[in-house]
Amino acid sequence: MARTKGAAPATQERKTINLALQGGGAHGAFGWGVLDRLLEEERLDLEGISASSAGAMNAAVLAHGMTAGGRAGAQQALHDFWSNVARAATFSPIRRTPFEWLFSLAVPAVAHFWFDIATRSFSPYQFNPLNLNPLRDLLEETVDFAAIRRHCALKLFVSATNVRSGKIRVFSDREVTADAVMASACLPFLFQAVEIDGEAYWDGGYMGNPAIFPLIYGCRSPDVAIVHVNPIRREEVPTDAAAILNRVNEISFNSSLMREMRTIAFVSEMIEKGQLHGRTMKRMLIHSIDNDAALAGFNVASKLSPDWPFLERLRDVGRRTADAWLADTWGSIGVKSSVDVGARYL
Repeated sequence: MARTKGAAPATQERKTINLALQGGGAHGAFGWGVLDRLLEEERLDLEGISASSAGAMNAAVLAHGMTAGGRAGAQQALHDFWSNVARAATFSPIRRTPFEWLFSLAVPAVAHFWFDIATRSFSPYQFNPLNLNPLRDLLEETVDFAAIRRHCALKLFVSATNVRSGKIRVFSDREVTADAVMASACLPFLFQAVEIDGEAYWDGGYMGNPAIFPLIYGCRSPDVAIVHVNPIRREEVPTDAAAILNRVNEISFNSSLMREMRTIAFVSEMIEKGQLHGRTMKRMLIHSIDNDAALAGFNVASKLSPDWPFLERLRDVGRRTADAWLADTWGSIGVKSSVDVGARYL
């Protein structure tokens, strides 16, 4: 829901940024909180959003709300979407696949252990042959995709991974459909691949979490704020099976972003040293909206637990994180990167 806390006077300088939204299941509610706070900032304009997985859902809902009702409409749409996710959770295969339901009365840790084994022993084509996914219905009820394709209030880029080629597919705002967003959020151990134009797609996080290059080539603003949901760094070395798997997934889903950051750092260095010999290259200004310390405290099972109190908690963490980021970073937007790309990503 719309709030006004912390919004700066309209007389202050306006700035424009692009957003890159990571995915992470229910942890996408952290991204919701970040967006909720940024939308309150009247002096801050959003030009483009590139997103994957849960980030793609946030992006599509925000684009719908902003196109239909401006900033307040976007805030309300995001609130309604996540509250409906929580209501639908009891019936969703995200939480209630047949295998997980069988063990849901057991101790939660035991239930998750058996669910993890089950999803590695049986494919979604076996335990969910009808390919049921209430999130699709919820998304279609929330977002007017036809309206977004006709006219979108911002530039929207949604990424998915082509199962056969292993390449990334970026759907722009004129191509974004419910299928494209569901493809971007298709975890292959839980859901059947999404077919679009004869091609099968899985979660976009495998090849771009999120993809930065659409913002480089498709937007004028050089500023990109990456909203991190998957912690890059953890101090503790995982020792139990679930924690090891979680860390492997975090590293995997951050790997494509790290590669893009290496390229951006390389080009930036060439620009600074004047080594491009007349070639025009766009210098990117990178910012990071993250709270690794808070998100690292949640275990992997919580990504599959969209309970409303938990989602509200993540939203509030996201809002506080974005509020602190605005206070610390405002002077850097449009001027310089506010994150040491080499130290954080390389």
